[in-house]
Amino acid sequence: MSCWDVVADYGLRSLGIGERLLPRDDFTICKQVVLIGSGMIWNVYFGVLALVSGFFLATALALGKASHNRLARKASEWFIFVFRGSPLFIQFFFAYFLFLSLKSVSPMFGAFSSAWLGALVVLFLNTAAYSGEIFYGALLSVPKGDVEAADAYGFSGWPRFRRIIWPTMLRLAWPAYTNEAIFLFHATTLVYFSGFPALQQRGDALYYANYFADKTFNPFVAYPILAGYFIVLTLLIIWLFGAINTRLNRHLPSGRRAKVRYRPNLMR
Repeated sequence: MSCWDVVADYGLRSLGIGERLLPRDDFTICKQVVLIGSGMIWNVYFGVLALVSGFFLATALALGKASHNRLARKASEWFIFVFRGSPLFIQFFFAYFLFLSLKSVSPMFGAFSSAWLGALVVLFLNTAAYSGEIFYGALLSVPKGDVEAADAYGFSGWPRFRRIIWPTMLRLAWPAYTNEAIFLFHATTLVYFSGFPALQQRGDALYYANYFADKTFNPFVAYPILAGYFIVLTLLIIWLFGAINTRLNRHLPSGRRAKVRYRPNLMR
């Protein structure tokens, strides 16, 4: 079997397209690269959707935590505290069994017991909590002079927030938010090692890397391939977020623009 045949058979296997059974022998480098790359589709799926949807909830949480309304402030504070204070793996575990319990109550919750939706909800809530705290800190750092200038020009309420406060908040938060985005994509590898099962062996990149490591008794091939995929993905994220950061700071002199740097989280 040539490498092109392997790509045709296993390139989209994680989506249920192509060869149904995983290879049982002849674990070539090509098969490992293709299958692990196939699993990366799920990592990108979880990361992109959780990041995009979590961005808006994070903005709402930051505004809620800075609100003078006690109910909104306490609700935002407790939401952020719970999801930042507990390990992501435990959140996956409890969410899966919660969705299973709800499934027995009503069939409408059946989809939530599958990773494509249930795990996505957990990642969405988790990244919203971390990003909300980042945005909250940036919101407090918005220069008062900017707000006073907006008031002097007659801006108030929603127009002031949309045109003055929110862009400044994003500009201040973006370097730290970039690191959260990178860590979120790395955290997607926990999905199939938590309670959510990989139906018909359709897992993510780490699922296939672990499969090859178990079958070959050699983790020094599959795991470096997996690491290589995530390094490429990280570089793409840094490039994309760097371009957005440049856009957000386009009005500043080049010497004053905040640079996007990757600072890995040692603990989560």
